[in-house]
Amino acid sequence: MYARRVSMQLKPNKTAEFTQTLEEKILPLLRKQKGFQDELAFIGTDGTTAFGVSLWDKTESAETYGRETFPAVIKMLSTVVEGTPKVSNYEVCNSTFHKIAAKATV
Repeated sequence: MYARRVSMQLKPNKTAEFTQTLEEKILPLLRKQKGFQDELAFIGTDGTTAFGVSLWDKTESAETYGRETFPAVIKMLSTVVEGTPKVSNYEVCNSTFHKIAAKATV
């Protein structure tokens, strides 16, 4: 399993709009992507930062999404996010939520 972490700075007073955009526009788009497994989204307690972790069946699926669809997601977020979101990629080594155990590639 593979994970993409997208961190971002929210514009002031935009947490409700961020959540609405995620639920109404981004999640439906993600669900259509080949290999998409799940999305976890977090907003900092001060309401100024957020990050999302998307889980994918394999690296190739996440990379295809990153190239072909993620630019449209960035555009959808432009009304609620300051600057450009930062993307980090990871191999999932364990998840109790998905009941998987993946070997760490160390």
